[in-house]
Amino acid sequence: MDFGGNPYTLDHLAEYTDVAAQLGFSALSTNDHMVFSVPWLDGPTALAAMIEHSGTMTLATTVALPVIRGPVPLAKTLAAIDRLSQGRLVVAVGPGSSQQDFDAVGIDFASDGATRRVDRRAARLVAAGCRPVRRSLLLHRDITLDPLPMRAEGPPDLGRELGSEAGLRRVARKADGWLASAYNTTPEMFSEAWPRLQDQLAAHGKDRESFPNALATMWFHITESRSEADQVMRERSPTIHRPEEMLRDRLPVGPAEFFAEKLSAFARAGVQRVYIWPVADEVRQLELFWEKVRPAVAP
Repeated sequence: MDFGGNPYTLDHLAEYTDVAAQLGFSALSTNDHMVFSVPWLDGPTALAAMIEHSGTMTLATTVALPVIRGPVPLAKTLAAIDRLSQGRLVVAVGPGSSQQDFDAVGIDFASDGATRRVDRRAARLVAAGCRPVRRSLLLHRDITLDPLPMRAEGPPDLGRELGSEAGLRRVARKADGWLASAYNTTPEMFSEAWPRLQDQLAAHGKDRESFPNALATMWFHITESRSEADQVMRERSPTIHRPEEMLRDRLPVGPAEFFAEKLSAFARAGVQRVYIWPVADEVRQLELFWEKVRPAVAP
């Protein structure tokens, strides 16, 4: 995603991935859009290109869009990434949130009310066959998409949901874990939703203690300069399509101490893994995170 100055070269991606692996990060993820308010490099392609540089890191989609891409092409792509990475892929799929993506592929976004729109997109996602993206045989309409992923059960599937009752029920019923959105939640909201999800797991034969969760799309920028933080927030908030005041509260743009406090609060709320996303000067920001933020996070 181009917040400015991204060259979209293999060397650029490789440097970022190499530094992340050398520092000790545990996962590398890509998000998914066809069309956006800024240029967006194809996520699965970028992830595949970094397999050789990713060391032992988990590779993740946060999220991938079977409705937009088509469930069979996406299943084929993700199975290849899982196999070529020796089974290191974790998959999160979602119905999509951008009307531009739907328009680009000629699918009705169903813009007749926000709640109904989300429900209809989710229903379309299930109907499109997102389960074959995850489960063992990757079957769709009696087609076997050989070669299969490395693991017999397929890559783990994290359900991307914002925390609604219907969404949490879908996660408990269908997913191997829960992926929440950093800019759509707070530690307080997560701490309220997480036990509700755990309470539903037993009915579907899943263990509440071992069921994983993660937080994705945590854009950040570490700086001691208030003016720099203000500039970053002003420039980025229109791209993210959220009010600036909301993002100031939810995204760690500012001192390292603020970021550490935010992550500590999420840890106390029950968050197990966070996918962070530097919005500028990516390599240096990874280094600052590792040096200044990570040691200060209270478990």
